Amino acid sequence: MTSWRIGTTVVHKVLETELPVPAAGALRTEDAGLLKGHEWPGPDYSREDGTYLLSVHALLIDTGAARILVDTCVGNGRASVPMLQMLDTTWLDDLAALGWPAETIDTVVCTHLHFDHVGWNTRLVDGAWTPTFPNARHLITRTEWEYWTATEPGTLSDTVYPLVDAGLVDFVDADHQVCDGVRLEPAPGHTPGQVAVVVESAGERAVITGDLVHHPVQFVQPDVASLADTDADQAAETRRKFVARYADTGTLVIGTHFPTPSAGLLEHAADGTLRYSLPAPTDPASRG
Repeated sequence: MTSWRIGTTVVHKVLETELPVPAAGALRTEDAGLLKGHEWPGPDYSREDGTYLLSVHALLIDTGAARILVDTCVGNGRASVPMLQMLDTTWLDDLAALGWPAETIDTVVCTHLHFDHVGWNTRLVDGAWTPTFPNARHLITRTEWEYWTATEPGTLSDTVYPLVDAGLVDFVDADHQVCDGVRLEPAPGHTPGQVAVVVESAGERAVITGDLVHHPVQFVQPDVASLADTDADQAAETRRKFVARYADTGTLVIGTHFPTPSAGLLEHAADGTLRYSLPAPTDPASRG
């Protein structure tokens, strides 16, 4: 288990699964060497065969007063894309092993409504998809909800509609304040209503990316779109604004799909080159 401390708040990564994906495929590029020539924080960010490791994980934010789960992965028993069909993982048990059984979660933030971010919203109980976190408010932006219900409502039938029927969903603005020290930040493009999640405590800050990037090379080259970006131009502009806002500020950037190590800093070198690199070992924002 990997964790990071931001002031008095702790963020935990809870891994569901990992799989190698080709850069020329997962990203909209024909450049098989796109990831080469960069200094990445770990070997799985660029492999010799042209792939990188895509991590599917949730992020738990413990402020001491609130327990917030950001995204809920694919889930077990889902008929999703071929490489992620019918998973049978220990993810829910791993969550409980942290000391956070499902019933103790206060809030679930859905950064967006793609299948690999909402799967554990529900689980099969006696043949019915039932809310996994019965005591949590589930936050979805209004823009995201309106988009999906207008274009592909069937995709939400077993992951989101059961929550709506149970009265567990709050439709919120993209800049919603979740609680003291945790807020949403608009990050449209990958989907229309996607958000990032900003964590601030004791003068320190981290931001959870959602899918505004699938690999940090997209910070360096923001015009490189993800395969599933709804609006590639808007997504590129979101990435540019993100870099302008957070580079060289000491903000810990936690990637929703980044492999280990899944958090780092955006920093410009003396020649102006942008790098995504590990914080120094003495940096109080990093742990684990």
